[in-house]
Amino acid sequence: MSGPLDVLIRRVDPEVPLPARAHPGDAGVDLVTTEPAELAPGERAVLATGVSIALPDGYAAFVHPRSGLAARCGVAMVNAPGTIDAGYRGEIKVIVINLDPRESVRFQRFDRIAQLVVQRVATVRFHEVAELPGSARATGGFGSTGGHADAGNSYAAVGPGGTADRKGQ
Repeated sequence: MSGPLDVLIRRVDPEVPLPARAHPGDAGVDLVTTEPAELAPGERAVLATGVSIALPDGYAAFVHPRSGLAARCGVAMVNAPGTIDAGYRGEIKVIVINLDPRESVRFQRFDRIAQLVVQRVATVRFHEVAELPGSARATGGFGSTGGHADAGNSYAAVGPGGTADRKGQ
């Protein structure tokens, strides 16, 4: 294994702390917000992180949600993971949504809001074919392996106590 990858970073906000790992061996570095925000239940916002980066060709960065925010506050990312391509030089922003049905969530300046994971990505070349080769999985997807007691239902319960449903989802 080689040493750490050097990534150029620019502080858009001169006071923002540089992204850092919370613990040795963590895959991601923490991103913070530079602006306070309050999200009512169901509301979403685009939060600035105060940094922009220059990745080398062959790499991409992926913005992942923080599990603690999801578990404690019901905060998720709308487009998880967000993709930062090697050629992008703008400020990294995070689209968050408050999925808690009752409580608002507040963010203060420099609250940790997401994780950034940098990975090597393959350059691909597609070859069109009339048919794909077979595989053990074939076309099975969306729950084809089971694993949930209600896996046979054709609806998703969305209301308190499972009272509401959306057919076909």
